[in-house]
Amino acid sequence: MTVPAPDLAQLLSGNRAALARAITLVESKRADHRSAARELLDAALPHAGKAVRVGITGVPGVGKSTTIDALGASLTARGHKVAVLAVDPSSSRTGGSILGDKTRMARLAVDPNAFIRPSPSSGTLGGVAAKTRETMLLCEAAGFDVVLVETVGVGQSETAVADLTDFFLVLMLPGAGDELQGIKKGILELADMIAVNKADGEEGMRRAMAAAAEYRAALHILTPASATWAPPVTTISGLSGQGLDALWDSVLDHRRKLTATGEIAAKRREQDVKWMWALVHERLHQRLTGSAEVRRRTAEAERMVAAGERSPAAGADLIAETVGL
Repeated sequence: MTVPAPDLAQLLSGNRAALARAITLVESKRADHRSAARELLDAALPHAGKAVRVGITGVPGVGKSTTIDALGASLTARGHKVAVLAVDPSSSRTGGSILGDKTRMARLAVDPNAFIRPSPSSGTLGGVAAKTRETMLLCEAAGFDVVLVETVGVGQSETAVADLTDFFLVLMLPGAGDELQGIKKGILELADMIAVNKADGEEGMRRAMAAAAEYRAALHILTPASATWAPPVTTISGLSGQGLDALWDSVLDHRRKLTATGEIAAKRREQDVKWMWALVHERLHQRLTGSAEVRRRTAEAERMVAAGERSPAAGADLIAETVGL
């Protein structure tokens, strides 16, 4: 694959074609592209970091794309530039995206002040594409002041998106009841806000408010991650847009309070350290797949373990010796 070199000045001017080329470059697995991508990211980094970063998760069917479309349209109407990084599940056969979120965000897809980048998660834990962090920084450098990261939400670890963003929004369905017992405690501990979606009509509102009361009770017994912020629970309708202005006001209130205490800056520094280690793990994986000899030895180790000729531990030792670990 040949990727045209993106022009930094064009990227910083907000040129959408330059941004798309830059993202394609950082997503490339070619060694020469990776080197060029690192140089571009280093040059763009001083111009990034000013956006409001919001992670949005929820089970399939909760209405993530509909809510993001309505919220994003509301924000662009206020003069914001909104980037949506919609991370699709990947096909196990082709590695490509399955859901096609861009087709489900009709308003933002044609909005000149919005940029949607669907990308396959490619098996990455937490439903966050391997290069989502780099993509987010490039969008910020291109002038987008709000970045919304939508995760797969299929039960994988949501820690990954919390380690990318400043504010973690969890969307829930109405009618909690016994379903509350199935909610992972870890997600509630990570949440900066819970929004019960589909509060549509009288019956929908009644069920959403009942669910919100259940979630408030659940949050009440947990210790908040920050002494500065108690995660609120609200009801919204992604379909009608009801409650989305109040939701965004909470995002900004959270940003103001945690910026004043220095918690946002501290969190981003911690995220940078985790990013560093993620890159280390990526390079180790590249050593396993980048050499024909290593691939041959790895395949041989897999064959012997599958045939019962070696134990998994012995197979792991053989692969580690091959790459000098």
